[in-house]
Amino acid sequence: MTLAFVFPGQGSQSVGMLGELAAAWPLVCETFAEASDALGMDLWHVTSQGPRDLLDRTDITQPAMLAAGVAVWRVWNQAGGPAPAWMAGHSLGEFTALVCAGALGFADAVALVAQRGRFMQEAVPAGAGAMAAVLGLADDQVVAVCAQAAQGGILEPVNFNSPGQVVIAGEAAAVARAIEAAKARGAKRAVTLPVSVPSHSRLMVGAAERLADRLVGVDLRMPDV
Repeated sequence: MTLAFVFPGQGSQSVGMLGELAAAWPLVCETFAEASDALGMDLWHVTSQGPRDLLDRTDITQPAMLAAGVAVWRVWNQAGGPAPAWMAGHSLGEFTALVCAGALGFADAVALVAQRGRFMQEAVPAGAGAMAAVLGLADDQVVAVCAQAAQGGILEPVNFNSPGQVVIAGEAAAVARAIEAAKARGAKRAVTLPVSVPSHSRLMVGAAERLADRLVGVDLRMPDV
């Protein structure tokens, strides 16, 4: 059997996540304590107690999801789970994969993704951008929906996750119009995602440029996996 570990990105977070795992494995809280030290805040308290609005804020979501992925990986190892042959990540999860594969230090990554989240949030005022998942339409139908709903603004398909599952991102009003347009075209579901920025869209160009400058000083090593 060959294993691959794929770590999730933003939108997968929820208040109370890893609660049962943390009750059985102290390593979970220990991992979050490391992240909290790097951030200068109690990340586990926000993750376990909320409020949800704070956990959903991208500069908090990103280190929280990173810590969650690393914690699960550490528990897997401590429990004697077999080693994977591959690691990958979905969006923010790429950073988790780099940490778990030994290419990037955990504390460095926590600080880095918190800054990444700040850059992304500062690129678009709170509430001005949004993302939504569209299920049950073909790719070209989603492209057409975005073109229809943009009305001169920025709205685009950004994650072609699988046939019939596409994520769109852009200006909040345009995303809201696209949700209704997708439903009118017969989408099984079209729902906003619990994120505070329009990730992967053109609205993130400024954040990408700032992150590129920050990455110059990051110590990257050859991965073990």
